[in-house]
Amino acid sequence: MDASIPHYTVTSPVGIIADTHGLLRDEALVLLQGCELMLHLGDVGSKEEDKAILQRLETMAPVHCVRGNIDTAAWAESLPMHQDIVVNGRRLHLVHRLEDAAPTTHCEAVLHGHSHKPRNEQREGTLLFNPGAAGKRRFKLPITLGKLWLDQRGLRGAIMHLL
Repeated sequence: MDASIPHYTVTSPVGIIADTHGLLRDEALVLLQGCELMLHLGDVGSKEEDKAILQRLETMAPVHCVRGNIDTAAWAESLPMHQDIVVNGRRLHLVHRLEDAAPTTHCEAVLHGHSHKPRNEQREGTLLFNPGAAGKRRFKLPITLGKLWLDQRGLRGAIMHLL
């Protein structure tokens, strides 16, 4: 067991959110209630005050966040470009842009954002999961977030539509 990788044991779904772009909707907070762990997959926001999004999520559960391409404020400099965590014995790889995923990482799921397009697909035994964008609407794409269940039944994701 790698001690440098955070490990969690949870009994509820893991909340997955990305691409808030400075907007944390009340409806997103309602859907994330009861999650024991939150993962933000980047593009929190480009302004100094956007750090409040992560602080608000942290009042609900521990939060891990990776840096997105618009996360340019001083507070975001400490965010990693990618991160591995273990939840209920399953290794998850977090990254903002899928193409930036570390190719040598052995994991059961790659969680990514950036495209604003929800994705919940198995590819060669690995779950590729993008919760979509929970912030400002882009083009005609839906406003979504995700949840992951990691239990005796396996690893399962769901896309939740906000609007």
